[in-house]
Amino acid sequence: MESPTILHAILPNVPPYVSYSWLAMGILIGLAAYLKNKIELMPSGLQNVMEVFADFFLNLSNSVIGHHWGDKFYPLIGTLGLYIGLCNFMGLIPGFESPTSNINMTASMAVPVFLATHYFGIKVHGPKYILHFLGPMRSLAALPLMIFMFFLEIIGHCVRPVTLSVRLFGNMMAKHYLLVILAILTPWIVPTAILALGTLISVIQAYVFMLLTCLYLAGAVEEAH
Repeated sequence: MESPTILHAILPNVPPYVSYSWLAMGILIGLAAYLKNKIELMPSGLQNVMEVFADFFLNLSNSVIGHHWGDKFYPLIGTLGLYIGLCNFMGLIPGFESPTSNINMTASMAVPVFLATHYFGIKVHGPKYILHFLGPMRSLAALPLMIFMFFLEIIGHCVRPVTLSVRLFGNMMAKHYLLVILAILTPWIVPTAILALGTLISVIQAYVFMLLTCLYLAGAVEEAH
């Protein structure tokens, strides 16, 4: 049986994925408040590191969604990237737990992304947003195909939050249990290698979540042809 994490020992009535998500939010808010009063024209130290992350998120958003909408969605993409990345890395620290190894946590991010996708799609296109669900052929002769494509697209869009949440949750949970098992069987050597792999997985999964979010948003605001 696993020993309780540090925050679970301090807050036994709060689920670990909740307490560590609070911790991640507190760290990011505190970091933002600290850097807000330390901004310099010639960045150095922590400001330089955060500007590298900010540029990466902005370039990703602009390259996938386009400059017009990429700038508008950049705060969402950047927030997801920093938050998921920090939560993923928490699982690599002894005594800590990765909040993203719980399906409730990952679903709490996937569902708002799903809702935002269709909110902006309707906001940009209005009633014409339904054209995104009817496929490329739109004529009276193609009506049966349009109906089929409509239900197929509806199913595909409804599956999106499930795949987003399950993919992140599954990878983080697998990494966590693998580290625990190998730490028991072969202390030091193999767990060290798995920690390096866990770091890579944490980065990749945060990137994949951001990339898919960008793709979903890009598909919602683009013109239906």
